[in-house]
Amino acid sequence: MSLTPEPERAADRTAPLQPLLSDAVIALRAPTQVWSGRDGDLGGAPVDGVYHGDVRHVSGLTCECAESPVEYISLAPEGASRVVFGGLLRAVDDDQPDPKVRLVRDRRVADGEVAETWTVASHLPEAVRVTLRLRLRPDFATLHDVKAGLAGAANPDVAVTVAPGSATASAGPRSFTLTADGATVTTTAGGEVEAVWPLDVPPGGEAEAAWSLALHDGSLVVRGAAGTWPGAGRADLPAGADPRLGRWLATALDDLDALRLTLPDHPDDDFFAAGAPWFFTLFGRDALWAARLALPVDTGAAASTLRVLARLQGTTHDVETAREPGKILHELRATPLAIPHDDVVLPPLYYGSVDSTPLWVCLLADAWRAGMPDAEVAALLPALRGALTWLLEHGDSDGDGFLDYIDRTGRGLANQGWKDSGDSIQWRDGTLAEGPIALCEVQGYAYEAALAGADLLEAFGSPEPGPKEPGPLRPAALRAWARDLRARFARTYWVETPEGRYPAVALDRHKRPVDTLTSNIGHLIGTGILDPAEELHVADLLLGPTMSTGFGIRTMSTGAAGYWPLSYHGGSVWTHDTAIVVHGMHRAGRAEHAARTVDGLLAAAEGFGYRVPELHSGDPATRAGVPTPYPAACRPQAWSAAAAITSLAVARAARTPAVVG
Repeated sequence: MSLTPEPERAADRTAPLQPLLSDAVIALRAPTQVWSGRDGDLGGAPVDGVYHGDVRHVSGLTCECAESPVEYISLAPEGASRVVFGGLLRAVDDDQPDPKVRLVRDRRVADGEVAETWTVASHLPEAVRVTLRLRLRPDFATLHDVKAGLAGAANPDVAVTVAPGSATASAGPRSFTLTADGATVTTTAGGEVEAVWPLDVPPGGEAEAAWSLALHDGSLVVRGAAGTWPGAGRADLPAGADPRLGRWLATALDDLDALRLTLPDHPDDDFFAAGAPWFFTLFGRDALWAARLALPVDTGAAASTLRVLARLQGTTHDVETAREPGKILHELRATPLAIPHDDVVLPPLYYGSVDSTPLWVCLLADAWRAGMPDAEVAALLPALRGALTWLLEHGDSDGDGFLDYIDRTGRGLANQGWKDSGDSIQWRDGTLAEGPIALCEVQGYAYEAALAGADLLEAFGSPEPGPKEPGPLRPAALRAWARDLRARFARTYWVETPEGRYPAVALDRHKRPVDTLTSNIGHLIGTGILDPAEELHVADLLLGPTMSTGFGIRTMSTGAAGYWPLSYHGGSVWTHDTAIVVHGMHRAGRAEHAARTVDGLLAAAEGFGYRVPELHSGDPATRAGVPTPYPAACRPQAWSAAAAITSLAVARAARTPAVVG
């Protein structure tokens, strides 16, 4: 990616831009979310809106008082799904310095519902009459258009009908109904909906106005999850733990609970939506890693995630969707996803992920070892065999013995690991690597998956010797395959550069090791594909000055030509990426390295008010006391929230656990 705009692009000030998110306020309960300004109003920023699924139902919403401007002085998030905004109505107050008339907006979000209660409280000795007005602008723009900066024009397909105390707006299969008891509801010539309440506030008393939106979309492919996530109540802190960890956990667990989704045909099996606002759906890799990082507090999320993905596992070859037998999907959408400027159009069910399949196997094994019931594990053995068969027969497109990827349509993702932007796999000189690409961490996942698969098949009815499994899936054969992969990796991936010796980020189409130092190598720790001395060496490199910021580990070294602290995958810090490294360090027994890395995560969490975004700048902590936001980063993000649980596991290992009341 060029850092210098082309002259014609620099001169084009009307080019659409992705909305910035870092200063916006969110309340959510998947698949519903509300983004607003710090005053609670919607419409002041491009991202603002009431969203349900992949559609923004409302783009503008304001609270007005006819007798006074509302001057907001407080903002109080009360968990993931509630925000309270506080303001003053000084034009109806007396002339004394202390404000005596207040307006409080209490916003609550549930699956398919948004509700607010507006309370006017007065400390005046006489009654006050105020007139509150809700202005609401129906929209029904797609989330894809909002993200691309293409939304904003009035939607000619919107129809609005009004009844006493309510109004309904619709466009195609989507609609919402406003209920505003006690209000006069009308529509304006511009297509907005207004609700007006005259309130008489008694001396020293309060008066309320309340409204709600019921949102409907018949095209949704996901649904909200019922109940409360059990993991939210199982995060007891060890005695003497850093207090920042407790605050981060409280926010993270609440966010994970609010991010849960289900598929309509199996409402009892939930999974974590990838993140807000753009990814309120099923992403294979994201859901697997979020569930895996969350295992220390809940095996149920892992079990249900495994079942959801197993039901959608590939059974046939299809180039358009990148589907192959046994393959685990990348993402699920209601409609195709077009990515502007990249000529990318992803089908609604898309399998363009090289790592989801081995990660599915790894999660199944980890969940089993963490206490997933044997009957539930056994029920997934057909999917396990399918995933292992994909690993052995389909994951290597060019026969060199390594798992790789290449987009065969020209419209899919050019990169299909977790760093899936077009410029994420670079040489140290900044040149882009050519595919097929064989990522280093994917070989680690594959090695771990083959051994884990052998253990599972051995434990669930395929002991050696025996005819129950086809030859390649016999536990001994899987272990031999893993040994061969490990030996090939050791011969092929290691490079020597001015930054030292380390595994290359990938092999390119010519089987050359791509020599940039990246965070990808941290994912190898704990998989077993490196020996202990190599794991120590990699851990030391990642905590060195070119990779560690003090707020987490950079995606790319400062020694690479393509490094830029605000590059999406080329120098920024992703919390989940650092957490995966911590997860590996913890498993490999590198307690000191894990603890030092967690300290950086806690510093970042504190800097972001304990809701850590998808990613942030790779600037060092020595430059500023708080991390610099990547202003278009999603938040909350499931695997970023789950990083708090990985940090908890490290803290538990270092101290004697004790319940904190």
